[in-house]
Amino acid sequence: MTERSANRPLRILCLHGYRQNGSTFREKTGAFRKLLKKQVEFEFMTSPLEVPPLESADDKDGGSGWWFSRPDDYFKAQDDSDCVKGFEESLAAVEAAFKEKGPFDGILGFSQGGAMLGLICGLHQQGKLSYSFKFAIFVSAFKSRSLPHQHLYAEKITLPTLHVFGETDQVIEKPMSEEHLQYFLDPEILMHPGGHFIPATGAQKAVYVKFIEKMRELCD
Repeated sequence: MTERSANRPLRILCLHGYRQNGSTFREKTGAFRKLLKKQVEFEFMTSPLEVPPLESADDKDGGSGWWFSRPDDYFKAQDDSDCVKGFEESLAAVEAAFKEKGPFDGILGFSQGGAMLGLICGLHQQGKLSYSFKFAIFVSAFKSRSLPHQHLYAEKITLPTLHVFGETDQVIEKPMSEEHLQYFLDPEILMHPGGHFIPATGAQKAVYVKFIEKMRELCD
């Protein structure tokens, strides 16, 4: 390893959750990014699908999503569905991000962005992507329950992965993130006592740093 490569930060593309966008997700990851500021350069993208605002919301910006589980532009992680509206458009946007702002060493996905990342990993495993990456980090992720996605779970994912989820997550409950683990060959797991967010205390820092250092050796 050269001195230059040893000092190069790893580049990670970040996929936000449902009703977020790249900017709001970046704001919510401040403490996490600070933990890894010397090791990682984060790039935040926004998915191309606009989510209709909630009727009760004062803010009429509904944020963005990666696909809809119903034709009327609605998504719920727990819904069994035949619908993946917008998924191909989102795949194309991630491909464009790699072309325009890449290369990236890894991808991080949160919530629906984590589910999207799992599907991207499936495509990567099956050799169906025009780009490549070396590792994936999942936070509050879950398996898609949309029928057209199921073939992407056919092969176990051999990429190194870190899976972060909270014991008290009320949005994506712990069993949903645990169910997702079975599709990965050797997943590393960081479970924390909190909810639907990226934990960033000293208790988690050692796990993140250890994983990133292992990925640095893999990428150089």
